[in-house]
Amino acid sequence: MASRPLHILLVEDDDVDAEMVLRACRRRAIDNPFTIARNGVEALDYLRGSSGQPRLPQPYLILLDINMPRMNGLEFLQEVRRDETLKRSIIFVLTTSNNDEDKLAAYNEQIAGYLLKSNAADDFRHVTGLLDSYRFVVEFPPETN
Repeated sequence: MASRPLHILLVEDDDVDAEMVLRACRRRAIDNPFTIARNGVEALDYLRGSSGQPRLPQPYLILLDINMPRMNGLEFLQEVRRDETLKRSIIFVLTTSNNDEDKLAAYNEQIAGYLLKSNAADDFRHVTGLLDSYRFVVEFPPETN
């Protein structure tokens, strides 16, 4: 994987939360390339290389908010899992929603983990720690077209 850096797609509509994640990654010296999508529709455009967006390079990992306009996180998860090319995407939910129904719905779509922003306080150190470990330890699926 050394020749293919892990790209991180942050699907987040809140600029403050997005900046907190980026800042926390910089503090931990996570220098992976980041792309920010403001909703599920925009994220799908990056994943598919559609609507004028460049296709996100593989391997990638997705950090997904649940509460977003146009296409929320749960709708995005369902669409990704139906797509033959995208269904193996590694997705962590990073959200303020502590709703049991949201957790169950997200895990039913085979997410890698459900992280609460309120628990990720202190500059998201838990989230960046997870990302830091994950990018070096986990083997990603082979590239698909």
